[in-house]
This record gives sequence, C-alpha cells and structure tokens, in this order.
Amino acid sequence: MTNASPHSPSVSGTFQGRIGTTYEESTPWWPEQRTLPEDTPNVVVIVLDDVGFSDLGCFGSDIDTPAMDALATGGLRYANFHTTTLCSPTRASLLTGRNHHSVGMRMLSNFDTGFPSGRGRITTAAATLPEVLRDNGFNTMAVGKWHLAPMEQTTPSGPYTQWPLSRGFERYYGFLEAETDSFHPELFYDNHAVDPPKTPEEGYHLSEDLVDRSIEFVRDQTSVTPEKPFFLYLAFGAAHAPHQAPQEYLDKYRGRFDHGWDAERATRHARQIERGILPPGTELAPRNPGVVPFDELSDDERKLSVRLQEAYAAMLDHTDHHIGRLMEFLERIGQLENTITILLSDNGASQEGGQKGSLNPTAFQNGIAEDLGEMVARIDDIGTERAHANYPWGWAQAGNTPFKRYKQNTHEGGVRCPLIVNWPRGLPRTGEVRQQFHHVNDIMPTLFDVLGVRAPEVYNGIPQLPVHGVSMAYTFGSPTAPTRKEAQYFEMFGHRAIWYDGWKAVAFHQRGTSFDDDQWELYHHDTDFSECDDLARERPEQLQKMIARFWVEAGKYDVLPLDDNGFAYRAKIPRPGSPRRRTTFTYYPGMAHLPIAAVPPVMNRAHRITAHVDRATAADEGVLVSLGNISSGYVLYVKDNRLVYEYNFLGTRYTVTSDDELPTGPAELTFEFVKTGDMRGVGHLYVSGRPVGTGDIPRVLPHFLGWQGLDVGRDTLSPSSPSYDGEFAFTGGFEKVVFTVAPDEEGAVPFERVD
Repeated sequence: MTNASPHSPSVSGTFQGRIGTTYEESTPWWPEQRTLPEDTPNVVVIVLDDVGFSDLGCFGSDIDTPAMDALATGGLRYANFHTTTLCSPTRASLLTGRNHHSVGMRMLSNFDTGFPSGRGRITTAAATLPEVLRDNGFNTMAVGKWHLAPMEQTTPSGPYTQWPLSRGFERYYGFLEAETDSFHPELFYDNHAVDPPKTPEEGYHLSEDLVDRSIEFVRDQTSVTPEKPFFLYLAFGAAHAPHQAPQEYLDKYRGRFDHGWDAERATRHARQIERGILPPGTELAPRNPGVVPFDELSDDERKLSVRLQEAYAAMLDHTDHHIGRLMEFLERIGQLENTITILLSDNGASQEGGQKGSLNPTAFQNGIAEDLGEMVARIDDIGTERAHANYPWGWAQAGNTPFKRYKQNTHEGGVRCPLIVNWPRGLPRTGEVRQQFHHVNDIMPTLFDVLGVRAPEVYNGIPQLPVHGVSMAYTFGSPTAPTRKEAQYFEMFGHRAIWYDGWKAVAFHQRGTSFDDDQWELYHHDTDFSECDDLARERPEQLQKMIARFWVEAGKYDVLPLDDNGFAYRAKIPRPGSPRRRTTFTYYPGMAHLPIAAVPPVMNRAHRITAHVDRATAADEGVLVSLGNISSGYVLYVKDNRLVYEYNFLGTRYTVTSDDELPTGPAELTFEFVKTGDMRGVGHLYVSGRPVGTGDIPRVLPHFLGWQGLDVGRDTLSPSSPSYDGEFAFTGGFEKVVFTVAPDEEGAVPFERVD
C-alpha cells in the first residue's frame, strides 16, 4: 500500500506529519501556535475629542479630572506632543504610524477630494495597529468614535471594508460619525446599527455606556483567554460638541467660571509654569483675533458664555469619572499593573462654537449666526438633551493655554495636545514631564518597540508604506534626552507649518485667498514654547530654509494639492458610488437607521416624499419618515387623522397640516417642496394626488441638515418634533416611502405635478 508524501499540501498549508491510508499508518502534526511572552503588556489607548492642551487638571486646569491626573502621577506627561489638528486625520495617523496625507486622510472621512491624499479612508498600504497586533496574538476591541470610514458607506449595505471590524478590530461598539448626541447617540455594534440600551430618563449617557461596553469586552476576553493580551481602543465623544452631561455634573460647576476666560487663562498659565509643564519664562500668547476681553462683554454675553463653559467642564469631569471606573476594573481583575495606557486628545480646543458660542452646531456648519437673545432664553437647556451646546472662542483659547489659535489651525493651539503614558510595571520613572518634540504618528512605533513587534513590509499581499513615526520609548527613562524626531510638517485646510531642528515656521491661511499671500511666521521653539516671538523678519534666511523644508516634506508625504475647501462645500459633492448621487430613493419600514451621509440630498432642493400606506381606522397614526433631531431636520407624520410635515430650521419649526381629515384605506400621502427662491419655498400636501394643504417654508438650510440620520416608520433617538412622544411609530399598514429629488439646487420640480 503506497503512503502519501510526509509533506502533502492541505487546506491549512504545508503539513509536516505523515498521511497514510489509515490512522495507524499516519503521523499527526499540529502547526505551532503563535504565543506571546507571558509578560506581554495589554494596551489601552484612550482618545479624548477636542480637549485643549490645558483642560486636564494635570495640565493646568481646575476642572476635576482625578482619574486622568492619577494616570499622570503614576506615569508621564508629554508637554511637547502634537497631533494633526483634526479628528479623522489624527486617528488615521495614530492607528497607522504614518502621516495622514500619505494614508489618504487629509481631512475628514466624510469626503473624497479626488486626490490620493484625500480619499477619506486609510489605504490598505498602511496596515493598522489593530491589524498588526491581532496577527501577533492580541485580542483587539474598539469602543467609541470611529470616523475613519467613508461616511456614505456607513449604511446597512456597507461596504464594510473601512469599518472597525475590517481594519483589525475583532469587536466594536460606538458611533461612526464625527459627533453624536450623548443622550441619543447613533450606535453601532460590530457591523450593524443598534438602539441605545436605555433612555435619558433612565439615566443614559454615552460616556458611561462606552465604558460599560469596554469593561464587558475586556471581561469576556480575560475570562476565556487570560493568557492573551488585549488592545482596547477607547475613543470618547467627549468633549466634542454637543457638550452634555448629567444634571448633577452641570450643577457642580455653577459659578466656577464666573471670573471669565482672561482670568482663567492667566491662572492656568501660572499653574503650568509652576508644575513644570511650561518652561520658566514662557509667555502667554495674546488673544486670538475676535476674542473680546471678558470684562467688555454684555451681561447676557457673560452669562451665556459661562454657562456654556460649565457644560464643557461637566462633560469632561463626567468622562473622567468613567475613565476611573475602567481603571478600577482593570485593577480589580489584576490587569492594570501590566497595561500600557496612553491617553491623548485628537486636536486642540475647538473654534466651532463661534465668537459667542452656540446651542446648535448645524448653524455653524451652515454659516448661520444664532440670535443671542434666543440663546439666553434657552440658557437652562445648555448641557441637557434639549440643546447641542458649544462654547465660544474665548473659552476655546483658554483651553489651549498658553497658545494661539485652535483646532483646524496649525499654530500650537490646534496641534499641541495633552498626552499621558502610564505603565506601572514598565516605566522606570513616573510623575514627570517630558519636553521632547513628538507627534501622533510616533505612538504606533512606540508600542511596536515596547512590544517587540515589527511593522510588516507586505501585508495581505500589498507592499506597505514605511512607518513615518519614531519610537518615544527612549524618553521613558531619559527626561533630558534630545528628541529623536527630525522634522514634522502640518497642513489642514491650507494652514501650513513645519517643525525642524527646534524651529517652527507656520502660515495661517484665509480661506478663498491665494496661498501666495499667506504670511509665514518663524519661531524658535526651543526658547519660545508658545510662539510669541515671530522672528520672520529678523531671520529671513532661516525662514526660507524652513519653508523650503516644508515643500520637501509636502512632496514626500503626498500633501499636495493644497485644498482650502471647507465642510459645507465638500458636503455637497458625493463621492463616486455614493447613494446620494441618485434622484429617486425607495425605503421600506423596518429598515435600519440611515446615517446622515447617505440620506436623500433634499437640502435647498425641490423634492417630493410619498408614503404608501393602508390605514384600517382613523386612529392609525405615527411617523412616516423623520430626519434630524432637536437642532434641525424634518418629519412627515399622521396625527389626529391629519397629515403633517414639520421642517426644523435651527429650532424654528415650519409646519404644513392637511386641511381635512384623512380617509382610511390605501392612500399615497405626499409632501412636495417647491422652491420659490434660494433657501425658501412652499410645501404642499397631497392624499392620492388630491391637494389637501399648503404652507410657506421661508427658510431652509443650504448645506447640511445636522448629524442625525433618517428613520422610516418611527422617530428614533433625539426627537425631530415636540408634537409627539417617543418614537411615535406608525400603526397602520405601510408599504414604502419614495423620495424624488431635483438633481441640483437650480433644478425645477423633477417630476410631473400631481395637481
């Protein structure tokens, strides 16, 4: 009897045993299992959102952050750490160890600019940190904000190629967009949308939920395979707007900021020098353009601005409490001692609240100023589920103490962020501050260095980009070692900067102007920590050397072409393959919640919405289709046997109601918007083609309808209308709803009139 080769191929690769005709004549063999050294540490990376350099207690603030302060006391604070100045790019750089333009994330994942640097997704030529750690024996789990998938692809039909589970994570729970309502978040579990586990009335808040899920994931993994290390990526919504917190946290901060932002900056500045975060003699940068001295504000402006800052502080404090819960859990299960915890903010404090602050982020995204009187009248809504608050420029600059400018800018206020590294078993020195220049692309190389992991040169058959960052591990035991970073460029929306050999050149760009007109500034960072002494005129040769180095780096890392187009412009241009390129959309009741990036583009366009229903009785009622939340949106519903359409223009609601009661039985219930000018029109209601109501809609939003998407047959999450309670699900028979949309803003009604 002939025996098979001892190395016969099999589905699992080369078999190194012997396969005979029978078991007795064969030799079994098992592939060697990949194991890591027993003392391999776990990794927890915590990402805060829009938290300024000075906002943590351990970086100079008097906001209560005891859990994060404890991580700093038991670890290291990095005072010269930098990010990309925007959320998606920082996350892309963090998770790849490369510069964000090089991996395709020049700005937000919401857009594809048509150029390699701006695809809005991470190239497969850059294997991610979770992909590499998973393949080296880690369990990998992500919780919280993702914002790295093309947003039109975050629908129930995918594609899922850039969702967390396709980029190296084995578990996921969180939200996929740039921001979400902390009381009514758009949640996803692995690859599908889910409702929040409870309501705000039952005590729900997103930060608590994210930590609950983090604990669940880690508990499950360590219970079953305690020998395996885990990588937990926990990206909070906090403290990105909307600033929301439980009432007890809001109450805690009443009156804490009555002294105003000027006094707050001065106090934080002095505290930072005292605690060694800033070198002695560091100046406090002058006020940013548009920031009014606090004492010159009107009484209403001061009252409003203070309340907005209280909400921000309450949200950060509340988040810190739940970070503390996670750390206590890790200690309780015996994992904290050998866990590397890295905590950072993704960019500096945000300027997106505007000069006076905001209760409605949709207003900012559409370039519409909010009325001060209306905001003051709603002051008690700030921080609650009834408002989507963001603080004004003055408080943002206080958050970025001692620096100039904000998130989106490449001055230090936008790119200098708090970083804490904690590793009880592994750090030779703790409780200290490190001043070496480093960047977010250095975090992955640092972890690889410590874990003994190598970045693959080829991954899934694809040659890989070289890792651009450098390990920071040399700083763990060497407080005064010179930085090993040679150079780092920055670019966002046309703002540019280059750090090289202790110097920094930076240019602020005014959107819509020539890049050639931008004025470059020059700072010697080794002696001018806060960019106060511009040496551009005194050292023109050094400035030209720095500018030349910027262009070298820009060419090397795919920064070009420079692009200063903002969010509103990009929001109008769907990427190839986007469902928003259609003009007809048909949806069926029971479908999953549809994110805002994939909904019919009805903004400032003629359109029609027709629901095909069958009402058995006059009591059948409920929502037919809804989009948006308390800030903006629209809803078509049946109530009290009448058809109603409501349009929420930044809190002002325009309503069209049918004149007569509706018939029972099968019917087509239609709303039609006909433009009568730019950003205005008339709404018409029809029942099976018969006109039943009309009304003016004098203002519609030009670009953006908010961050909360579309539901069919119910109104989930933050309600689109105060005219009903809860989801108000439609109780009648419901076949489908059909949208027909004009091809552009100038298009006439794109269908035959039904009247």
